[in-house]
Amino acid sequence: MTEAAAAAPLAPVTGKARIDVLDMLRGFAILGIFFMNIPFMAVSMADLFLDPRAVGWTPADQASWWAIRVLLEGTQRGLLELLFGAGMMVLAARAMTPDGPVAVADLYWRRNLWLLGFGLIDIFVLGWAGDILHVYALAALFLFPFRKLGPKLLLALSLSLAAFVVVMGATEYVSRTEMMHQAQAAEQKQAAGTALTAAETKALGDWRKKIEERKKGPPDMKEAVELEKQGRTGNLLDYLGMNIGVYLTLVFPSLILSVCEAFCVMLLGVALWKWGVIQGQRSTRFYLLLMLACYIPGFALRAIGASEALLTLPVPKSYWMSQELARIAVSVGHVALFNLAVRFAAGRFLLIPFKAAGRTAFSLYFMQQIVGLWILFAPWGPGLWGNLGWGGLAATALVVVAAQLVIANLWVRGFANGPLEWAWRSLSYLKLQPFRRNRTVSAPPEAAAAPA
Repeated sequence: MTEAAAAAPLAPVTGKARIDVLDMLRGFAILGIFFMNIPFMAVSMADLFLDPRAVGWTPADQASWWAIRVLLEGTQRGLLELLFGAGMMVLAARAMTPDGPVAVADLYWRRNLWLLGFGLIDIFVLGWAGDILHVYALAALFLFPFRKLGPKLLLALSLSLAAFVVVMGATEYVSRTEMMHQAQAAEQKQAAGTALTAAETKALGDWRKKIEERKKGPPDMKEAVELEKQGRTGNLLDYLGMNIGVYLTLVFPSLILSVCEAFCVMLLGVALWKWGVIQGQRSTRFYLLLMLACYIPGFALRAIGASEALLTLPVPKSYWMSQELARIAVSVGHVALFNLAVRFAAGRFLLIPFKAAGRTAFSLYFMQQIVGLWILFAPWGPGLWGNLGWGGLAATALVVVAAQLVIANLWVRGFANGPLEWAWRSLSYLKLQPFRRNRTVSAPPEAAAAPA
């Protein structure tokens, strides 16, 4: 890095300094995430969590459910987490040397504290229980000190949670298998008229309790369903209270795990940036091989996991072990696919509209909550809540994100970024940023690809 670059004032990335593929990936991720979020806005929680077939199981429903479950679910979060890691490296470029300015660290933490504030607004004002902003902000607060680690060490650290999931999943798999076998043996003895031992009676009771829980859900599900009934039949405050209550009941208890998940994948994003993978610096052959190496096992494991999710009995499931590894693999596969596609004219033609969505991703994310929670599926809305199957949900999401894609592309013709991006940047830099688009201003090359 040159002295001129080091001395350059901190400023957001604009113009040609941005790397298009990162904006495309961000746009794809933020639009795609609505396909996963819309069921939580539009479907009864009992139907959604206990048996997906209760939502609808026509051929169109099945095709939609399988496609989203295998191709997209969790990977849009994964892409955003990878991009957060890469974006941190761009922002921290001038703090990589021993005498790097403290202002960079100040900006980085101030930026993420404001992101945390926006996330809390999303939860407690818009009522979106599935907000990802506060999770990413909390995870990113711990990321900055890891910027100087080598990519191999970062890769090892990034896979630590996935390894933990494998170990815990394997432990639960073995335990559930033993419980099931013990219960089956006890049932056979009971059917033969033989008295059961205390241990056998307990094993049979534990198994039947698991079956009942599989049918009705855990105890906190009952509380959430009751909140849902109150919110759906009450006034506006009841509806908002329902959504906040769902967050406090079902989401907040697992916040630490969610932050750890995001943090680990952000570390992987840092490693991929240092290897030149995420920003398109590797060869076409590399991206093709990486895509195949990630997609083949990733899709296979996710397809198996999807089939296991349809089982009505609480039998052992392999996805307890594989789900996080498969999610990471498919997310990286998406990165490889985009970097491969943009090297060809047809790929660039198909993906270029996502560039505008990536530059307005923050605003589009909030728009999705407003459209879904407060218009389409609100108690005073058009009556869609609980009346759409998986196919209808996917079609509705497709219409919404297509409209957002058009809006984003029209918006960036006259404006540098979305309105919420402008507010976030102005707050982060403690200075009002340009709102209208300036076609003549560009930033230093090393500032390229900062997060939106």
